[in-house]
Amino acid sequence: MKSIVRYTAAATVSVAALLAAGSASASSFAIRSGQSAEGLGMAYAGAAAGGIGMGSMAWNPATITMFPGRNSNWNITYLKASADYQPTQQTRVVTPLGTFPNALLGGSPAGTGDLGGDGALIPATYGAWQLTDRFWIGLTTGAPFGLRSKTDFAHAAQIYGRSAKVGTYNVSPTFGYQVNDWLAIGGAVQVQYFKTKLKQAVGVRATDPSAILEGDSVDFGYRFGINLTPWAGTNIGLAYRSSIRQTLEGDFNTGAAVLPIKANLNLPDSVVFGLSQVINEQWQAHVGVEWTNWSRFRNIPIVNELNGRPVTSLNFQYDDSWFFSASLEYKYNRDLTLRAGAGYELSAVNDTNRTVFISDNDRLWLSAGASYQINDRLKMDVGYTYIHVEKASVNYLGAHPQQGPVLYAAEAKPEVHVVSAALTYRWDNPQEPIPMRPVVRKN
Repeated sequence: MKSIVRYTAAATVSVAALLAAGSASASSFAIRSGQSAEGLGMAYAGAAAGGIGMGSMAWNPATITMFPGRNSNWNITYLKASADYQPTQQTRVVTPLGTFPNALLGGSPAGTGDLGGDGALIPATYGAWQLTDRFWIGLTTGAPFGLRSKTDFAHAAQIYGRSAKVGTYNVSPTFGYQVNDWLAIGGAVQVQYFKTKLKQAVGVRATDPSAILEGDSVDFGYRFGINLTPWAGTNIGLAYRSSIRQTLEGDFNTGAAVLPIKANLNLPDSVVFGLSQVINEQWQAHVGVEWTNWSRFRNIPIVNELNGRPVTSLNFQYDDSWFFSASLEYKYNRDLTLRAGAGYELSAVNDTNRTVFISDNDRLWLSAGASYQINDRLKMDVGYTYIHVEKASVNYLGAHPQQGPVLYAAEAKPEVHVVSAALTYRWDNPQEPIPMRPVVRKN
């Protein structure tokens, strides 16, 4: 039964969402930047308060009540992340006979090469349907987590990683209810397909084959939130996204045998706060704070599915992350709105747990974008963000959570460019009144 659910979910979301996730743009392998073109142009400030349009539903389902009628929103984002680890000291190999310089790579480079490759496309869609003057239903799809990282095949740290792919496909049925003039509540079910494939060399020689770990899973979580309008022009949002316990099943190819494996992977939960404030007819300000519980993502045992014995483990030892953002919007005229924002993220990854797959560190977001109302039903959004990541170092020098026999230290100077476009369409006539009674009701 689970295999049928897995196949159905993957097929459904692949059609709805177009493509799996790409290189990460938030802490570890989270993808914040792929959720909304409008939000990207303002560093996602005010996301929980509805400040980024329909993309706010991915943070706070209660914001669905801010979109009257029947609406759809389609986003496509291109993300290009660049990072290249270069050794900062001589690489050595620990053996039973002592520690020796690593001269086993021949003419191959000691650095990893560019991890980001050609970048990735990330989709997201949103739908909201107002059934009565107080009740909405909707659907969101997207990729909240993802990673595409590939090193050169032969490099000094190849036993720690040659390539990594993580893709998630989320479908979230959503509802919202306008309790009164100042309070809206909402909830969503997260149906998430998770797939990963990791490769690392089985030895230090350039010709050594790769051990390959891959698996997938379909599991469930939820979101809920509130949206407050204490007075006209002010929106305050607060929302929670649950952890999803992914029960992966797959294979581990050790190079000598293929073992059926399973693993329990706890993706982080999060809390987000947003405030949107109208200043006057032309200006609007937004702020946001997001906390993500990455500290639950620590040790992941990989066990043989046949006998339950440990095969290997993935050890991350992450910290919690924080993201702070602020932005301004300027209504240039009736149809054109300009926006810009900035954000700063305190990463879950640090110098003691960073891996060659993820060149993550504290980062600064600089964002700009625009919206154009083509007609009373159709709107177009574009957004761009440059993410400056602090220098990132990997230190496999004896105390790393994934330490092996190679003593390796290197540094990268990562940067990320993200561009996104979206269309929002209102299917009903904005001039028609919203129904005051349920569409379907008992006699």
